[in-house]
Amino acid sequence: MRKLLDFLSKYNYWFVFILLEAISLCALFRFNGYQGSVWFTSANTVAGNIMEIHSKTLSYLALGDNNRALTERNVVLEHRIAQLEHELKKLSTPPTYTQQRTDSLLRSYQLLDANVVNNSVLLQDNYLTINKGEADGVRPEMGVVCGTGVVGIVYITAPHYSIVMPVLNSKSNISCRLRKSGYFGYLNWDGGSPLYAWMNDVPRYAKIQTGDVIETSGFSSVFPEGLFIGKVNQVRNSKDGLSYRIKVHLGTDFARLRDVCVIMSPDQDELNALDGQLKEKSRK
Repeated sequence: MRKLLDFLSKYNYWFVFILLEAISLCALFRFNGYQGSVWFTSANTVAGNIMEIHSKTLSYLALGDNNRALTERNVVLEHRIAQLEHELKKLSTPPTYTQQRTDSLLRSYQLLDANVVNNSVLLQDNYLTINKGEADGVRPEMGVVCGTGVVGIVYITAPHYSIVMPVLNSKSNISCRLRKSGYFGYLNWDGGSPLYAWMNDVPRYAKIQTGDVIETSGFSSVFPEGLFIGKVNQVRNSKDGLSYRIKVHLGTDFARLRDVCVIMSPDQDELNALDGQLKEKSRK
């Protein structure tokens, strides 16, 4: 407090000078028309500049929020554009022979469209997740296909999602056959490239050529017969030398898989019940 009083007493004449200047300027601008108009105009200009700077400052400070809003909007628009392009591509692209054959074979079945929301292809036991579940009628042991071939079998279901065991899983075991000759075997995957799987237990007297079509055999309640799986890429002997082991180039590109269909067979519950009874009797 003492220092403040010393400061005021030391520079008191400056404060008196500033006060008198202020009083004189007020009197000048208040009682003289010309000087008053000049002051009013200058004050408005200064106030306008200050307000403009304030507005620009607020706009600059709000750029972050505006950029975030624009980014979110762009993401939504990009997603909608991608969906429209995908639908347009599906409508404008003529169906392949495999798609036409698949459609004809599945006409007596109810197909439920689904989207793949999670997928893996580099593991020994891969799984994929689709956005349809028990609320949509999906049950375990239902087949899953796409426009280019077989995908896999429903493994676990939840109310709105399901986990599918695809061909790219070491536990997958799908009954299949050679379309040309009718000899059947079982499709397995032992890891490696997601483009290939193996058809095992093919008789050695079967005539096989590279490029022959592999399709579902229809020997289960999961897939009807004749659905495209892939083509013969290579023929080898089994380890015991009693059968052939065929390397199959899969028709389904699992790394790009997005749209699938769940096969909902009207007779599947009855067939599953029969399979269950058979398994129970075989255990006794």
